[in-house]
Amino acid sequence: MSADLLLQRHFATDLPGLAIPWQAEPAPNPRLVALDESLAVELGLDPAWLRTPKGVGLLTGAVLPPEATPVAQAYAGHQFGGFSPRLGDGRALLLGELIDTEGRMRDLHLKGAGRTPFARGGDGLAALGPMLREYVVSEAMHALGVPTTRSLAVVSTGRQVLREDALPGAVLARVASSHLRVGSFQYAAISGDLDLLRRLADHAIARHHPAAAEADLPHLALLEAVVAAQASLIAKWMLVGFVHGVMNTDNMTISGETIDYGPCAFIDAFDPATVYSSIDHAGRYAFGNQAVVAQWNLARLAETLLPLIDPDQERAIELAVGALDAFPGLYADAWAAGMRAKLGLADQADNEATATLVADWTSLMHRSRVDHTAAYRALARAARGDNEPVRGLFLDLREVDEWLSRWSAQEPDAALMDRTNPVYIPRNHLVEEALTAATDGDHSLFDRLVEVVTAPYDERPGLERYAQPAPDDFGTYQTFCGT
Repeated sequence: MSADLLLQRHFATDLPGLAIPWQAEPAPNPRLVALDESLAVELGLDPAWLRTPKGVGLLTGAVLPPEATPVAQAYAGHQFGGFSPRLGDGRALLLGELIDTEGRMRDLHLKGAGRTPFARGGDGLAALGPMLREYVVSEAMHALGVPTTRSLAVVSTGRQVLREDALPGAVLARVASSHLRVGSFQYAAISGDLDLLRRLADHAIARHHPAAAEADLPHLALLEAVVAAQASLIAKWMLVGFVHGVMNTDNMTISGETIDYGPCAFIDAFDPATVYSSIDHAGRYAFGNQAVVAQWNLARLAETLLPLIDPDQERAIELAVGALDAFPGLYADAWAAGMRAKLGLADQADNEATATLVADWTSLMHRSRVDHTAAYRALARAARGDNEPVRGLFLDLREVDEWLSRWSAQEPDAALMDRTNPVYIPRNHLVEEALTAATDGDHSLFDRLVEVVTAPYDERPGLERYAQPAPDDFGTYQTFCGT
C-alpha cells in the first residue's frame, strides 16, 4: 500500500443509516485498461504506483488501507416518474474520501464491484464497454468545462459478464465531489427518521454549500443552492449538446455534478426531441426536456426538505415553491449567456435583438437538422468573412443569408467562438467504433479518442475524421444502460 494513501470515511461514519459496509468481489485477473494520470496526480496518487499490482488492487477494491470502510450507499428514486423506495448501490462501493492536492474532499468510488444488498437480483458486475463509455464521455465533459464526476481508471476483471452476450467485465474507479443525490434525501425522508434527514442535509451543506449554514433558514438555503447549481449544469449540457438519457432522481447530484453516464450521448443533428436511450419510449428524457425534468426532480428534493425548512408545513411549502420558481429564470439566464458566447456576442447586451438572433439561429438549425457541433465552428469562419462553410449546412440559403447579415452586423468575436465551441466531442459513431474494438481487445482507437476529446477546442491536422458528423450509413442511434 502506498505509504501516504489515506482513505477517510466521513460518509460511512456520519450517515450509517445510509450505508451498508461491504467488500468488493475479487477480480480473477485484473488488468489496467485506462488511467487518467493527471487526475491521479490531482488526487495525490502516484500514477506509477497505480499501475502496480497493489495499485490495481486499490482500483478494484481488493487492496485497501486498514482505516478504509467501503460501503454501499442507500438511496431511493423516481425512475421514469415511478417511485422506488429502495434502490442504492447495487453494483457500486464508496471506498472512502481522499483530500486532493487543493484540499478538496473527493469520493473514490467503484462501479461494477460485485453484488451488494441493494442489487435487487442483478449480478453487480459491469461490462467493459459501458465503463469505457463513462470514462471517455466524463473526461470529455470535464474538458468542455461541464461539472462532472471523473473517471480515474478502468480495470478489466478477467471475468465474463452475461448480458445479451458474454462480454468482458470491468470496474470503473470514479471520483466525485460526493455521491449525494436527490434520491439520498428521498430515502432518508421516507425512513421517517427526521434526525437522519437533518444529519444528511447538514452533511450536504458542510460538504457542498457551506454558505447555507450561515443563512437564517439553512435548509431552505441548501435547496436554493442546489437549484442554482442544477440550473447552471443543465444549461451547460444544452450548450454542448449532451443528452443524459436517464435523469432519474437518483441520478441528480446535490453538488451539481453530472453523474451516471449510462445511455448518454451527444446530439448530431440539432433536434430538441432527440432521444437515444433504448428504454425512453415516451421521450421523457429527450434533449429538449432536460431543464423541465431537472425542475421536476428538484421539486422532489424540496418535498423531502419541508420538515427541515419550517415546522409549519404551509409556510415550508410556500418557501420551497419560491426556491423552485427561481429555476426557470436561472436556467434561462445561464443558457442565454452561453448562447451569446457561442455566437461570439458575449459583449452584447442581453436585449431583444440579441435574443431574437439566438432564437432564429436555433430555429434554422432545427429545420435544417444541422450538426450541432460543426455548425458553430463553421460559424466562426463566417465571423472571419468566409460564409460558405456555414451556408453549406443549411437548406434555405435565403433565410440563412438574412440571419448571417443581422448577426455579422453585431461584429461577433471569432476568437471567443473558437474558445467556446469545441471541434471535437465524443461523436456517437466514434465512441461505438472505439468500444467495439476495445471489447475485442484492441484499445488503440479508445486511447486515441480520449486523447482527442480531452483537448476539444484546438483544431489539429490529421484529426479531420473526429470533427465530422456520422456517416449516412450509421443509421438510427440507440444507447443502453449497460446493466
